[in-house]
Amino acid sequence: MRRIQPRVDFGWGLRGLQSLLATSDVVVIVDVLSFSTAVDVATSRGARILPFPYGHTDAESYARSRGAVLAQPRLAGGEQLNLSPETLKAVASGTRIVLPSPNGSRLSRETGAVPTLAGCLRNATAVAQGASSLGGLYA
Repeated sequence: MRRIQPRVDFGWGLRGLQSLLATSDVVVIVDVLSFSTAVDVATSRGARILPFPYGHTDAESYARSRGAVLAQPRLAGGEQLNLSPETLKAVASGTRIVLPSPNGSRLSRETGAVPTLAGCLRNATAVAQGASSLGGLYA
């Protein structure tokens, strides 16, 4: 098996993502404010994240139709799940969470069939390994 030199491209926001999708084997979404870290915390506990654009009125019905819990806005207060990684530390394995966010979730939903990973400092090594595997870097 010989190693193929990977081609890595970067984009910013929706336009950047759209410009890369046609030539990408894998997409890594890095939303450093909280989305990527929240995804890593929840999935490390065995949860499944269903990204959803922030501010859409049908988020609750989407969550119900998927048998998922809808994460609430941070400002809602209380103990419910939200984009704060702290609220996701004790999530039960198998929990499905609809996680609205203005950037990370919105972009994640736009990747279609292209394998998509959420990258952050906590999971950088695992994401690099996953992207290498999904990206077909070996022939």
